[in-house]
Amino acid sequence: MRQRLSSEKDRYRGRRRVPTPPRSRYAIVVTGAFVGAGVVALGASAMPDAKAVDPQVLDALHGTAVDNALQERGQSAEKASRSDDRSADKLATSLADSSDVWQLPLTGYTFTNPYGMQGKQLHAGIDLVAPEGTPFAAMHAGVVKEAGWIGGYGMAVIIDHGDGTEVIYGHARQVFVQKGQEVKAGDMIGLVGSTGHAYGSQLCIETQVDGESTDPIPFLKEREVDIQLQVASIYG
Repeated sequence: MRQRLSSEKDRYRGRRRVPTPPRSRYAIVVTGAFVGAGVVALGASAMPDAKAVDPQVLDALHGTAVDNALQERGQSAEKASRSDDRSADKLATSLADSSDVWQLPLTGYTFTNPYGMQGKQLHAGIDLVAPEGTPFAAMHAGVVKEAGWIGGYGMAVIIDHGDGTEVIYGHARQVFVQKGQEVKAGDMIGLVGSTGHAYGSQLCIETQVDGESTDPIPFLKEREVDIQLQVASIYG
């Protein structure tokens, strides 16, 4: 009996499956690790090393980017400025060409001698004191009716505006227009002086409606020009 059990036991041991040696599994793991490390190393070698790039090259690239940005910004500002200048020029031209524009004859003057009776004589205009030789301009578009020496006005310009109104510019040192000449608002027509019945260097402004003198202050205010405060709608 013992002999038979022993033989069966020996027979079972003979059939037992031999386990996989540990070395083979370790080899597989190690081989995989080496392959992965090779792939990573290969990918890393394809990427540029930031430390290997010349700092001067980086600075040059950065400087070029900044210069390009500044140049683009400057070009945009220049285009906008040119556009604004053209718009302003067009606006000024359209205002000057408009027959409805009334404006100040000059700026930087001192308002003196209002319209009204002075003793027994009517002072038919207003006086604007300014330095000798200051240029003055037409306040409104029209045709020069007279230009030159006109009695007590001295050297003067009379502009007919074609609607029954006229403006006289008196006491000029010199006039730049002649009779029959067309002018626009803002055209230079003479220089301030002290000719005729003047009490110093000044520009006399007289307004007439249908041949009758009228106070220039309310006349001009109706046309959005406050000659006392040196304000005109064209500047506002």
